[in-house]
Amino acid sequence: MEAYIVFGIFAAAFLVFVFAREAYEDCKKEKQFIEKLYRDYGKVPQREYSAQRYMAITTFFRRHPVEGQIDDITWNDLSFDDIFKRLNDTYSSAGEEYLYYTLRTPVYNEKELKHFDKLVEYFRNNPDDRVKMQVNLAKLGRTGKFSLYDYLEHLDVLGNRSNWKHYIADGLLLAAIVLCFFVPSYGLLAVIAILIYNILSYFKEKNEIDTYITSFAYVMRLLNATEKIGKLKIDVCREELEEIEYHRKQMTLFKTGAFWIMSAGRMSGSGNPLDIIFDYLRMCLHFDLIKFNNMLAQVRLHIEDIDVMVQKLGYIETAIAVGGFRTAQEGQWCKPNFVEEKCLEAQNAYHPMIENPVKNSIVTKKGVLLTGSNASGKSTFLKTMAIAGIFAQTIYTCPADYYKSCFLRVCSSMALRDDLNSGESYYIVEIKSIKRILDIAAESGMNVLCFVDEVLRGTNTVERIAASTQILKGLAKKNVLCFAATHDIELTGLLEEDFDNYHFEETVANGDISFNYKLLDGKATTRNAIKLLEMMGYDKKIIEKAEKQAAVFIETGAWEKDDKL
Repeated sequence: MEAYIVFGIFAAAFLVFVFAREAYEDCKKEKQFIEKLYRDYGKVPQREYSAQRYMAITTFFRRHPVEGQIDDITWNDLSFDDIFKRLNDTYSSAGEEYLYYTLRTPVYNEKELKHFDKLVEYFRNNPDDRVKMQVNLAKLGRTGKFSLYDYLEHLDVLGNRSNWKHYIADGLLLAAIVLCFFVPSYGLLAVIAILIYNILSYFKEKNEIDTYITSFAYVMRLLNATEKIGKLKIDVCREELEEIEYHRKQMTLFKTGAFWIMSAGRMSGSGNPLDIIFDYLRMCLHFDLIKFNNMLAQVRLHIEDIDVMVQKLGYIETAIAVGGFRTAQEGQWCKPNFVEEKCLEAQNAYHPMIENPVKNSIVTKKGVLLTGSNASGKSTFLKTMAIAGIFAQTIYTCPADYYKSCFLRVCSSMALRDDLNSGESYYIVEIKSIKRILDIAAESGMNVLCFVDEVLRGTNTVERIAASTQILKGLAKKNVLCFAATHDIELTGLLEEDFDNYHFEETVANGDISFNYKLLDGKATTRNAIKLLEMMGYDKKIIEKAEKQAAVFIETGAWEKDDKL
């Protein structure tokens, strides 16, 4: 047997071995991943987020503004970044970006929420179909530091790109090769000259397009994933799958010949003989540059098709992630009950980010004014009710045994601070924040659920009480449910016709202070600020005089000077 034949057999056998080994490793990894999907569904996701990656996750939301979305102040007041991370058990950029968008985009239509709920419950109760869906979504994967929408937005930088110069160069090369058969010396010189031009110009253009290939690779994975997902025939999301399939078919030309630019071995220096051959063909004939320009034209033509596919896949994966959250909270969540009248009722509501939380219940048809000691639970209760209100209209899942309300636009003014960038004081930041709530209530045309923690704490007592009274009266409108917390007991009397009074209290015993965090009817009757000074070891004279001064003020309404105590 000839030596070259033996070499060819060994080379072919080696290639078969390499491909078989890679296929085996891929199957092994997929099997392990599938086992993980079955095993870990419902567990708290453990994931690291760089600042740049997290900013990319917000992109879909920022590109799709809708009236009534959760604004930045409310989102930050409620630490919803942490809540998002708690729910984010997704495996694709489409899924995690749409989950973020969902949590910031309340729905004001129960039919839409119930449809979403059907998907959530189906995938929660049909693990085999869920896992099949998740496997394909994981193959779609993530885009890295930037969102797909960031990449698509920057495609305009490339301008209009024509393939004519590549076609002309390839045509001239073919003509030069033909010339070699008639005038070999001239033909060979022409071939060499054209190849040199093609190779030099290739690397210049390759450097221009390489940064954009990530977006095309994700679109390619998007088309592959939607093709496979469309074959799953899951009836509960038939509408979404049919829409995905329609828009996928609009991009058939995008995939044709995509190998030239999408190949993992493209200009990788892998040493694989086939990759080397194809790399030389790319350099000499510009096949990948030609295909890039064709793909660019297709992407520009089908931006809306891509957007719809991302939305629908993201919607499905969001439903799967919410199902995982429900599974983790088994027995501690409910579906909301929406009614026409302005009201809010919650039984055993709790903050979903607190381990072993204290649960509280409330029923109200007007504003709620909370009083109580420092650290007694006022702020946490406000956040609990705000989160429940947002969850009800986004993921149709309330952290409570029972939840009832009308549809509400949720906003807050809670975790404020001085704005060093603008030079604005705390008080200016605070009154601007509350003014926006008043504007929303006046202009939105819908019922509003708002939360205000420590009204106007940034100014003096007299003006604070006067202004707070009138501001809260302004928030006691027909279309507003306002939950407000304050240390100013005077407000409970001034606002008793407009607000229901509730409070939290502490227990002091054996030189220690404790809280049960239970919501109680009526206004607060205890104070702990001076008691805390005593427990921290302040001088007894300071404590005694402070207590006497406070007692005189409560009795007379006037402050006694220190020398008369």
